[in-house]
Amino acid sequence: MVWALKLVVMIPAFNEESTIGNLIRSIPRDVLDEVKILVINDGSTDNTIIEAEKAGADKLISFKENMGLAIAFEKGLDTALQMGADIIVNIDADGQYDPKEIPKLVKPIEDGQADIVLGSRFKGSIEYMPKSKKIGNILATKVTRYLSGIPISDAQTGFRAFSKYAALRLNVLSGYTYVQETIIQAAHKGLTIVEVPCTFSRRTEGKSRLITNIFGYARKSGITILRTYTNYKPLKTFFAIGGILSIIGIVIGLRVLIHFLMTGRVTPYLPSAILTAILLIVGFQIIILGLLADMIGVERKFMEKILYYMKKAELKSEKID
Repeated sequence: MVWALKLVVMIPAFNEESTIGNLIRSIPRDVLDEVKILVINDGSTDNTIIEAEKAGADKLISFKENMGLAIAFEKGLDTALQMGADIIVNIDADGQYDPKEIPKLVKPIEDGQADIVLGSRFKGSIEYMPKSKKIGNILATKVTRYLSGIPISDAQTGFRAFSKYAALRLNVLSGYTYVQETIIQAAHKGLTIVEVPCTFSRRTEGKSRLITNIFGYARKSGITILRTYTNYKPLKTFFAIGGILSIIGIVIGLRVLIHFLMTGRVTPYLPSAILTAILLIVGFQIIILGLLADMIGVERKFMEKILYYMKKAELKSEKID
């Protein structure tokens, strides 16, 4: 028996009335047995939702106010699953990614070779990208690649595909962006990630809605990366921080110890002795925090498993209803 496969293409959108219509009309409808288009209108104040409806979007979700890309993405994943998606493709609404390349992202999942497929701009072609954003993308990718252990070339891409299994396993916790978090999270959950080259065109209308300030984006995405990695590797993170502080304390304290052994006095090096004690105490406390966080992390893994089975059960009950 051959099962019919359903693809849901989700488009988070915020004030993209000039591009979203053409994007929706360009999405191929013959990629799988059934293709549906889902638009998550993130509090747009223009005619984004009207243009999406006119262009033939199958399902529209609207937030009353701008909630941010991460929230829109999470809502999109949940809704796509409720729509019965076997594979979900996320594509930005600004028209910089080519929807005709969607089959390239779907194929590895359809063939059982991947759980998540990233459309890599750096393996494909980039018509135009500001130098500051290009450097920022490269740096963020290097950090994400190091922390995830996956040899990716483009961690920032908004053009990506997810299997149903991957979508059920991922839980977006960030309130800002999902791109690095989902990769690090997927790596620690044993999901298979592959990349395919994609085309990235010059933005013809307006400016980026997410990256309005490169330094603000770097700060917020950096916090997201650090928080996500710490959630999954707390022992390693806190041991590293606590260990470094303790080593610095020991190095400073050696001079105090040597002087004390030679003279029997600490007085000339009293500030160093106090600093050594502070560093050792704080370092030890941070290591203890790492042990506690690791114990909490074990509980979180059980909770994520429970959440996964709850999501599956909810989807089954919705089909029965």
